[in-house]
Amino acid sequence: MDTAHAAPGRIRKVVIAGGGTAGWLAGCALAHQFRDLLDITLVESDQIGTIGVGESTVPPIRNFHRFLQIDEQEFLRAVAGTFKLSISFEGWGQPGDRYLHPFGPAGQGTWATPFHHFWLDSRRRGMPPSTLADFCLEGVAALADRFSLDTRPQVNYAYHLDAGLYARFLRGIAERHGLVRVEGKIGEVERHAHSGDVAAVVLDDGRRLEGDLFIDCTGFRGLLIEQALETGYEDWSHWLPCDRAIAVQTESAGGPVPYTRAIAHEAGWRWQIPLQHRVGNGLVYCSRYLSDDEAQARLMHDMESRPLREPRLVPFRTGRRLRTWNRNVVALGLTSGFVEPLESTSLHLTMSAIVRLIQLFPFEGISPALVDRFNDLGRAEAEHVRDFVILHYHATRRDGPMWAECREMELPASLEQRLRAWRDRAHAWQLGDELFRVDSWAHVLMGQGVQPGPPHPLVRGLGDDALRQLLAGIRAQIAHAAAGMPSQQTFIASYCKAGPGVWSAGMPAPA
Repeated sequence: MDTAHAAPGRIRKVVIAGGGTAGWLAGCALAHQFRDLLDITLVESDQIGTIGVGESTVPPIRNFHRFLQIDEQEFLRAVAGTFKLSISFEGWGQPGDRYLHPFGPAGQGTWATPFHHFWLDSRRRGMPPSTLADFCLEGVAALADRFSLDTRPQVNYAYHLDAGLYARFLRGIAERHGLVRVEGKIGEVERHAHSGDVAAVVLDDGRRLEGDLFIDCTGFRGLLIEQALETGYEDWSHWLPCDRAIAVQTESAGGPVPYTRAIAHEAGWRWQIPLQHRVGNGLVYCSRYLSDDEAQARLMHDMESRPLREPRLVPFRTGRRLRTWNRNVVALGLTSGFVEPLESTSLHLTMSAIVRLIQLFPFEGISPALVDRFNDLGRAEAEHVRDFVILHYHATRRDGPMWAECREMELPASLEQRLRAWRDRAHAWQLGDELFRVDSWAHVLMGQGVQPGPPHPLVRGLGDDALRQLLAGIRAQIAHAAAGMPSQQTFIASYCKAGPGVWSAGMPAPA
């Protein structure tokens, strides 16, 4: 493409600073959508490691893949992926507790009355005990280790994936569509003397990469958005106290289950993510209450199989960049901010921001109004996710100083409003493009032990026999659908088993 005669202010040269999952997601999407309308360069250094532990996702990733015309079977084989129907929260209310946050709808509600009101009223009437997840196909199938794409109703699912293999897969797509990768380490960021915009990134060897728009995917460092532009950061650690994670990969201990495990401990929680060829494990913790050595010892003690790599320490600070689009720099991924991985939202927030950037792309020049719109939408989305994650920490009966601190902390007004509405009238809601559904809030609120107020009065119009019949019919339909599904491992073997080429060194393919 000839960009030599582009009008002043027009955006034709895009430079992506940093690779990893965020960089290659951006490069893949922009290259796929804009083809020869943009000159796209991605610069990354093999000397700089990536975090590479964002391996659990949420269902909207499937929409993003359809947007990019990614074939599901090809993708899953390339990333040794498995299916995810739910998150299993263990020990979050108090030690020994367990509840599910499944991805599908629970039961059958009405336009005015979500299903959880009917379920809550069945409890008030003394009907046989059950959990909300018992009325959700994704919850029942997850616990039974079953998965299929051929069910009625169809399951709503996400993926577990190998982050390093995913970046490699995305790179292949991006380069086929014309993106140019440059190997090198950024040593300097040049700014225009008059406008203050970023003019170029200069590599350690002196090469200079000019651009009209820069996408900062340099991780927590924020080389452009923060070190060069000094954008500022809003810290959320007073609500989300965990500030470190230790990650390690282990051999598979059996067939992969279709859910992520999030297991609470005295100073945070531990994740377990099953892939086709290994298991991703990590311990998230607050360094004020657990040292790095103690955290690593606890993680290694709890491993169910042999480690394949040395444990890796990942310090982080929860919060968000004050402006994720500042001047001619857009921050994505960890560079834009971080909400800890408890609800597997990191990749989703990156993909959502990329879609917004494509929708608002400044071909004819950067519009302050559209930049403000981009930033406002990103802030609202991040705060919604933040509130949902805070709920898990705040609503707990666990002992220990960290959990007591979380129980007593002052909440964001937006979350406090949701808690009041639940306690007053069992009311939950989802607005606009918010990620978490009414059912998501209900599962977590009940699972964490937040007692609801009386259910909607409309449910009283259903007599006892009719309510019993309704609930029994839903459970029978779900049980029938789940019984007809194969195990996840059986389904993967016929649908998307990864070949020998994807196995990393030291990680042999399973028999």
